Amino acid sequence: MEITINDQPQALIVSATGNIDASTAPQLEKAIRDFVTKPEKPLVLNLDKLDYVSSAGLRVVLLSAKQLKAKGQELILSGLHGGVKDVFELSGFYSIFKIFESPEDALAAL
Repeated sequence: MEITINDQPQALIVSATGNIDASTAPQLEKAIRDFVTKPEKPLVLNLDKLDYVSSAGLRVVLLSAKQLKAKGQELILSGLHGGVKDVFELSGFYSIFKIFESPEDALAAL
């Protein structure tokens, strides 16, 4: 998995490419945890180039959202598609997260 971070004035965009599974989930968790210490603004998790997410990846997303919320920040999802979108829908994440088609749409809604 490859992670890129794009710090925008209204939000931090964290993009994950490849797969989020038990071996790569800690990388994503660390990237988000490091952000929690930054000034309060939302984090947009862009998954448009993600091919696969396991339950370990879902756990990281959920725990990270709870961490951010405790600090007055918000986790927003974007770019879900194909099998990754199906996993997030079946897991009930669509009812608990703001989800946008693209990071640009998420930024426009802030």
